[in-house]
This record gives sequence, structure tokens and C-alpha cells, in this order.
Amino acid sequence: MAKIKKKGTSGAAKNYLTRTQAVKKLQISLANFRRLCIFKGIYPREPRNRKKVRKSATHSTVFYYARDIQYLLHEPVLQKFRDHKIFAKKLKRHIGRGDYSSAKRLQALHEPQLSLDHIIKERYPTFTDALRDLDDALSMLHTFANLPSFNGIPPDTIAECERLCHEWQHYIMRTQSLRKSFLSIKGIYYQAEVNGQDVLWLVPYKFAQNSPIDVDYRIMRTFVDFYKVLLGFVMFRLYTMEGLVYPPKFDVLADSKGAGLRAFSLETKGVKILENGSTANGTPAAIEGKDVSKQLKTLSEKIAIISTIDTEETTTTTLTTTATQDVAATEPEFDSFPTALSTGDVLPQPDTTSTSSSGIFSNCTFFLSREAPRPPLEFLLRSFGCRRIGWDIVLGDGFFTDNEKDPNITHQVVDRPPQQGPGGEVEVVRGGRVPGRIYVQPQYVWDCVNSGKLLRPDGYGPGEVLPPHLSPWVKRGEGYDPTAPLPEGEEEEEEGGEEEGEENEDEEIVDGEEKSEKKATKKVIATNESEDDEDAYQGMTIDTANTDDEDEEEEEETEEESEAESKLTKNGKSKSKLTFPEVEDEDDLSDTELAARQHQAEIEAEALGKPAPAPKTRKGKKTAAETKREREEAEEKEMAKIMMPRKKRKLYEKMVYGNKKREAEVKELQDKRRKIEKEKKGEIRSGRRNEV
Repeated sequence: MAKIKKKGTSGAAKNYLTRTQAVKKLQISLANFRRLCIFKGIYPREPRNRKKVRKSATHSTVFYYARDIQYLLHEPVLQKFRDHKIFAKKLKRHIGRGDYSSAKRLQALHEPQLSLDHIIKERYPTFTDALRDLDDALSMLHTFANLPSFNGIPPDTIAECERLCHEWQHYIMRTQSLRKSFLSIKGIYYQAEVNGQDVLWLVPYKFAQNSPIDVDYRIMRTFVDFYKVLLGFVMFRLYTMEGLVYPPKFDVLADSKGAGLRAFSLETKGVKILENGSTANGTPAAIEGKDVSKQLKTLSEKIAIISTIDTEETTTTTLTTTATQDVAATEPEFDSFPTALSTGDVLPQPDTTSTSSSGIFSNCTFFLSREAPRPPLEFLLRSFGCRRIGWDIVLGDGFFTDNEKDPNITHQVVDRPPQQGPGGEVEVVRGGRVPGRIYVQPQYVWDCVNSGKLLRPDGYGPGEVLPPHLSPWVKRGEGYDPTAPLPEGEEEEEEGGEEEGEENEDEEIVDGEEKSEKKATKKVIATNESEDDEDAYQGMTIDTANTDDEDEEEEEETEEESEAESKLTKNGKSKSKLTFPEVEDEDDLSDTELAARQHQAEIEAEALGKPAPAPKTRKGKKTAAETKREREEAEEKEMAKIMMPRKKRKLYEKMVYGNKKREAEVKELQDKRRKIEKEKKGEIRSGRRNEV
């Protein structure tokens, strides 16, 4: 008889462990298990069949790979967690006994220190891998740098996050690696290119806020602890590659005065070490600590000897150096990657405009008004070549100038509505404008950065309605584009008819009033005549003379109308009329009759020298050929959909659903824009009427 298999010992159940089983196997608390999983990058997994994986009758919600939990058994951080548990028991015992001096000494000398350096090296074997995973790290650190300190977040963590963010911004400004930026509801998005990798991060707006209570800050702090170590490794490598000393010097006094980025000062290394870790003779770099003071003393003598070379040699060297400079000055040639097939996807080509647009503000001197956001504007302007930025002394220290009337200022950023001055005049800038200076709103800087050139200041002046601020990562033609004109449709035609009618009413207000008065008088006369007729009918008396007079007047009116129409046809201003009898509703005509009407109208238009009218179709109805064609296409799509595999069919349905959803969103935004434009036109017309 075969051996009976025990449930959960083979198959899919053996590959998964529940969270409770993992905690019991590692013998740590649930909070430490979460921290360990975040540090090591181990996350829950979703099995294909929960019933096969479940080992008990209880409903399990979180599963992990068994090999991941087995991998955690040999983690050094696990032993640190256990040591910290022992330390917490000893500290609690000393505090319970009232021996505070021993507790303080124990905490200062024997508290276990957690190190994550080996985890960083394990998770990111190469520097490129660390750069690819830098988006979330920068966004999280910038978020914590703007939070207020409270019990869940100590002030030391906030200060360290702010320091790392400023070091990152200094590197971006020095290398001019920033490429794009966008103002959104969440905050400000930035994208930089570092060592060929695109890094995108989000910086929240600075404003006073209350931290929510329903957020678990312990998990967020665990991520912050890991990201601080990661960004420290990355910044050390980046600064070393640029020949800078890391960490940069920090001026506490300047920071207390609100200097911000200007509180940090970068220093270059005096003696650079070879990157390959060896000297020129091939010996290992173990002699890095050798005293180089003697070499520095003889350095000036060597420079003097080199400067006394013969003139012939200097001329030859100058020729060669100029030739090499000319070669280096030429723009680098980038390889193109054409597609092998005409139907294939277009491969991304290298961007040649990123280097040319890095100094668009190099010839400008900006002054930031007190209401403008200084930190993001300073970061953007310095990243794109601007070296002279002034601002009001209220915004902090570190400015180029705090004099708003400085003649060297070329651009001033103003972000306040026009106000009425003391003399009754409307002033846009406090204290009046300076002649020859360009006044713009903050969006001008972002639009210049995204366009890669210095834009015209028209439309960005103080108090003006700004153009739409579009995301630089959305391609034109995908989704709603507020700069594109509205598509022509039935709604626009209806609105056009209404607008034409309203314009005619605006132009003929007086005529309309006169016509309404005439209609009113005619109605009164008609009511009087009808009352007289009723009285006469009741008295059984009928005046035949009045009826004869009315018939004569109608005949005269018809003769006058026929004469007027004959005059119009002679002048060539009459509308083309069909020879066969008209039908009030075109929907009652058949297809042949409708085609005949269209053909007759084209002939008459050609005889009069006018363009042929557009073919008319019945409103709300389609021809038999169109309906047949649409029905055949729908049947073909349905047959092709039936022949698809189930997986591809579901994917196709999701794609169709997504496209319809996007089209509905675009249509909703277009309708909203159409309604706003219609309201603006109505306001303009009402103003004209009031003037009349």
C-alpha cells in the first residue's frame, strides 16, 4: 500500500509560507519582520490557487516564498534585532530599579547599531542599478524633509533628509543634469539625466500642514532609514566622480539665516586618486597615505622649467593643441537607430538638444519678488546656467542682490495680482516698474525649461491669463490637448447657429423692437376684428364688402412678391430652386429622389458659378449601403474576437475599454472648454448691449 502524503508537504503548498509561519520560523516580532522585509526587498506574493496553498482552515491573506524566508535566516540584521531586544530588557530593568546613571551609560556604550551597508551592496551590485532605483528614494526623502517634527518623526531625521536633498540639488546644479520639470497638484516633478539614466522625483510644496493621524509612520520611517543609506552611497560616488569632496561643507550660521542651498560650499580635491585603484607604476594604491608635501614643494620649480621651453616646440604644441581643441569643440556625432521593418516600433533616438539647452539663463539676472517661491525657482535657474539671482531680504540670506532697483537685473519674477496704488493708478509691481526690465510670472521659468529655449515674455506678464501648463512627458496627440482647436461637430454647428442668431439680434436690436411693436399692434387689430366678426355672426349679419376688399389686398401682395423675386433672379442673387415639387421633410424621400435633388442642385450651382453644395443626407438616418457596411465590419470584428485565445481576448477588451474611457474624458474636457468659451462670448455680447 502506498504511503499516504501529508497535506502541505508537496506541490504549491511547499513553495509558500504564510506571514504567521514566517514570523515563527524567524523568531522575531511582527514589526521587526516588516522592517527586515523592507530592508531586504522581500514582498508578499500572490499564489495562483489559494486553496492549494492554504494549509489550514483559517483564511490566510499574506503569502511569502519559502525560499525568501529561508534566505532571511542567515541575515546579520536578524541577529542585531535579537541583540536590541536583549538591550531593551536590560535598559528597562535599570530604569525600573531607579538606576538612571547605569541606564544612561548602558545606552551610550552598549546600544546595538544597525548597519545596512552590506544590504546596499547586495541589492545593487552595480552603480547603474542604484541610479535606476533612485526615484522612490528621492521622493520619500523630499517628503520627510518638508514634514513637521512630532512624536512619530524626530527632528534629526528631518534634518538629515533635508541635508541629503540639498546635496543632491547641488550635484544637479553643478553638472546641469536637469532636463524637465512640471507643476502639478501633488507637487513639482523634476527629471534629471545622471550617467545616462533618467531620474524622476517629486518635491511637495512647502506650506504649513498638520500630519494625519491615520498614517503608519513606522513603516515610512523604515523606508527612510534604508533610502538615507542608499542616497549616501550614491552621492559619495557622484561627488567622487566629479572630483569633489564629500560631504560638502555646511555653514550653520548661514543656514540659520535662511540661506538654503547657499549654506553648502563645494570643494574640489587637491590630489585625485586613480580610478583603477593603482598608481602609474602598477603598484597597488596602498601608498595613498604617503606624505605628498615634498611633491607639492617642488611643483612650482617644475612649472617654471616647463615654461622655459624653446619657441619652436611651443609653436608646434600650440598648433596641435588648437587642432585638438577644434576637434573637441565640434559637436559629438550620435548614432541613429533605424527600424528594420516599416511596421515596427520607432526606436528612441539619442537626445542632442539636452546639452544645448543647459545654459538658457546664463546671460540673465533674475530677481525674485517676496511672493514668488524661492527654493524651486533658485534650483531651476541655477541648474540652467543662471549665476546671478537676487531676492528680497525677507526670503533669506545668500542672494546676489537685495536691491530691487539694481540696473543689472534683466528679469523679475512677480506672482501677485495688480493692485491699486496710493494715487489711484493700477500698479503691477510694488514701487513701480523699472524701465527696460522684463516682468514675468513663475510659470515662465518652467515653460522655458521644458521648451529648451528662452521664450518670449508675451502672455506671461503680471496679471495676464497664462497659457496652459502642459506636462512635458505627454506626447502631443495623446489625450486632451488644450492648445489644439476644438473639433468641428454637430454641437459646434448648433452653437454656431445660436451665435449667428445672437449676433443678428445684437446688430438689429432697434429693428427687433420696432417689429415687436408692429406685431403687437397687428395682434390687437386682429383680436378686435375677431370680436366684431363674432358679434356679427351672432347677429346673423355678414359684410360681403369687407371680404372682397381683403381678397383684393391679398392679390396685390402676391403680385408684389412675384415682381420682387423676378428682380432678384435678374441680378443673380436668388437661391437655386428645384424644378420638381418640394417636400417639407427630406427624410420622406427615397435614395433615388435624394440623389436627383443633389444632382439638380449641383447643375444649378455650376450654372451660377458657385461651388457645389455638400451632399445632403437624412438627419439621424444612414443609407442602406452605410448600414450594410457597418454591419459587415461589426460581424468581422466579432468573428476575429471569437477566434482569439481567451487571454488575448481579455487583453483586447481591456484595451478597448481604456480607449473608450480616455475618449470620454477627452470629450468631457472639450465640452467643458466649449461651454467656457461660450460663456465668455456671452459676456462680451452682454457688454456690447449695455454699451448700445
